[in-house]
Amino acid sequence: MAMAATAKLTLLLPTTLTSTVSFPTRVVLKPFPPLQRLVVAAAAASSSSQTLSSSHSFETPEARQIRLETESALEWGSVCARLADFAATAACCAACVEGRVAVGRSREESERLIEQTAAAVLLSAPLDFGGVEDVSAVVAAATGGRLLAVREICGVGRSIRAARGVFDQLQSLAQETQDGRFSPLLDVLQGCDFLTELVQRIEFCLDSTLSLVLDRASKKLETIRRERRRNIEMLESLLKDTASKIFQAGGIDSPVVTKRRSRMCVGVKASQKNLVPGGIILSSSGSGATYFMEPREAVELNNREVKLSGDERAEELVILGLLTSSIADSQLKIRNLMDKILELDLACARGSYALWTNGVKPSFSDSYSSSQSDQSSDYSVYIEGIRHPLLLEQSLMAEDSNIEASEMPVPLDMWVKKDARIVVISGPNTGGKTATMKTLGLSSLMSKAGIFFPAKGRPRIPWFDQVLADIGDHQSLEHSLSTFSGHISRLRRIVEVVSKDSLVLIDEIGSGTDPSEVDSRFENAAMEFCLETLQPTYRILWDSTGKSNALSIAKSIGFDQKVLDRAQEWVEKLLPDKQKERQGLLYDSLLNERNLLESQANEAASVLSQVEGLYSEIRLEADDLESRVAALRTRGTQKVQQELKVVKSQMDTIIKNFEVQLKNSKLEQYNSLLRKAEAATASVVAAHQPNEITFSDDESQSLFVPQIGDKVYIQGLGGGTVATVIETLGEDGSCIVQYGKIKVQVKRSKMKLVQRGINETATSSSVKPKGRTPKQRSAAAETNQSQDGSVSFGPVVQTSKNTVDLRGKRVSEASYELQMAIDACRPYQVLFVVHGMGTGAVKDCAIDVLRNHPRVAKFEDESPLNYGCTVAYIQ
Repeated sequence: MAMAATAKLTLLLPTTLTSTVSFPTRVVLKPFPPLQRLVVAAAAASSSSQTLSSSHSFETPEARQIRLETESALEWGSVCARLADFAATAACCAACVEGRVAVGRSREESERLIEQTAAAVLLSAPLDFGGVEDVSAVVAAATGGRLLAVREICGVGRSIRAARGVFDQLQSLAQETQDGRFSPLLDVLQGCDFLTELVQRIEFCLDSTLSLVLDRASKKLETIRRERRRNIEMLESLLKDTASKIFQAGGIDSPVVTKRRSRMCVGVKASQKNLVPGGIILSSSGSGATYFMEPREAVELNNREVKLSGDERAEELVILGLLTSSIADSQLKIRNLMDKILELDLACARGSYALWTNGVKPSFSDSYSSSQSDQSSDYSVYIEGIRHPLLLEQSLMAEDSNIEASEMPVPLDMWVKKDARIVVISGPNTGGKTATMKTLGLSSLMSKAGIFFPAKGRPRIPWFDQVLADIGDHQSLEHSLSTFSGHISRLRRIVEVVSKDSLVLIDEIGSGTDPSEVDSRFENAAMEFCLETLQPTYRILWDSTGKSNALSIAKSIGFDQKVLDRAQEWVEKLLPDKQKERQGLLYDSLLNERNLLESQANEAASVLSQVEGLYSEIRLEADDLESRVAALRTRGTQKVQQELKVVKSQMDTIIKNFEVQLKNSKLEQYNSLLRKAEAATASVVAAHQPNEITFSDDESQSLFVPQIGDKVYIQGLGGGTVATVIETLGEDGSCIVQYGKIKVQVKRSKMKLVQRGINETATSSSVKPKGRTPKQRSAAAETNQSQDGSVSFGPVVQTSKNTVDLRGKRVSEASYELQMAIDACRPYQVLFVVHGMGTGAVKDCAIDVLRNHPRVAKFEDESPLNYGCTVAYIQ
């Protein structure tokens, strides 16, 4: 294609690109990170009368594929889906969700959509679309020859009448304002045929509430139904009289008139069927004890009922067929009306979206005219303070949900001069280059679709017939394409479909190029980078690059042109050296990264080794503890068995002596012998009762002050029971002790010390216990404090011994089991409470128990390393 040159269009592509790209266009290129990125931006090159339009209906398969890929890369579907939240009709909601939002096929059509949105923004209240249904499938079925049901026909009638109601609302608003502000919306429905005659016919023939055909639908139907009602009255009267006679004769327990096999009949006992002489048995009950018989006198009336019923249904089908045919004949008008309602609903949704995002009305610029007198007249793209719509929506949705919102996206300024064909964006990684390109692409699509975008002032942008993008990684294993091959394949398809009015956005291209030495017809832009914070600011610096533009600056300040030319030659000669230097820097960077990763891996291995050693130590201690407990139990059992043998021997001796003395004694000596035997038995019992408790040597009983963890003997508890002090209550020495599952409050005078707690020191007897007050939740913390005053608990390492699993239990069961586990814990032990994720009921119960239990000093909620488990510190 030869490059045309007209008075209004001057081709500015460099000759180096002409051989590859045989069409005039504007391109924005973007290189591999961290170098520059080019944004190939095509400004509208012709006047409005010469604007080309690309209709999706007639696009080629290649054009359709690249369009869909571009919309996916720009996330256009997400913007459309957000409009669904503001749609009033089901058809509009479905269109938004599926991404079928109308996009202007010409500049004039896009301007009309923008004016519709501007009018919708001015609505003081939303239009009422109530009653409008998506009847496209019903109309298609009628056109295809299917007989419509009453409900479907009524739906078509309601939708048409509701559409008329929307038009009446707009007419009323237009009459109230008289300034034409709502004319763009009113024009949508102007000239539509609201099919008043069809709606009236449907409402005259059908009852939409009961979904039935009315008697007045036709004279024939009215006559048939009148005759049928008269026949049914006669039939019911005859059958009621017959049923009453059968009942009086004892042929049935109660009179029964019913319908079997579409015929009216009466019920009679099988043994009394002779009460219906000449009757016809139509059916019987499940047990066979009752027959349902049609009396001979009712046969003719039933026959007439069957006939009239068939005639009525046939006439109803005729009426439904006529209405279905009327709908099929009016399909074009109905579809056109529903399309207009969809267009109007979309306009209202765009208006609501604009109010939600604080969007502003865009306008289309002409690259080769300067009708504006302000500063923006020198630019084809002039947008101040635009925010990426999807990033902005996240913050707005968070505000609407009353949750903590993320920061608002940084506003961007986009200024592209009219004579610029290519904008080169350079900057650091994650600096916002790709987001900037996507924002420009979305703003172009939104303006074409009449959607206001969040910006400041009066944004201006060219009308592009196509927005084509090559953004992201296009690697395809299925088609054996590498990332680079996929990139080149996409560019080839873009070249095949692009026109002179297209916007092309290209990401990750031009690797190794220097943005500061490019063709003068390119425009530079850089993403700002703060050297103080070493963080990107996400602002665009126009006419700037990521590196020094030394030659351009030297030329601007008057350097000798010969010197500049010589410098340019050296730049070209040193390009290979620069490449080697970059490769060396990259190698050094990778080497440093590898060393850092190795250091981190060694550190992690050291930590793992320490954890494994700690685990082995705890495991050995747990095994040793279990063996010691088993040995103690065995020793205790042996001691009890020895005592039992002694007691049994002593009791046998007493019994034998008693029997011998009883044989050799007289009757009057019996009482004396009995008292001696009882005394001997009592002495044996007293000798083996555990009344003598071994007290600690380091403390006298008179100075005994109970401490948490002390083992004490409780007077009156019986059996020599040893209990554990679990809580002190006041200065009087009273405390709460636990024996098994039993907890009781005991005074100090009722206790005798057996053994001090394991955390008590030799001088602890001289320390007075502090009373339990609201400000001091646990006095026992003093006995396990370090020098700095902090309480020392056991190691926070989970084992089977310090874990209680509440998963799968009811709330009541979990509460009881957790309390028992806490009570069984040693002082200053760490307890792992596994409650799982689930519905949260067991977790809430566990947290409530831990929060209110007196022995729980503190607890830590679940963490990313320990989901479903809460760690409690038991005092």
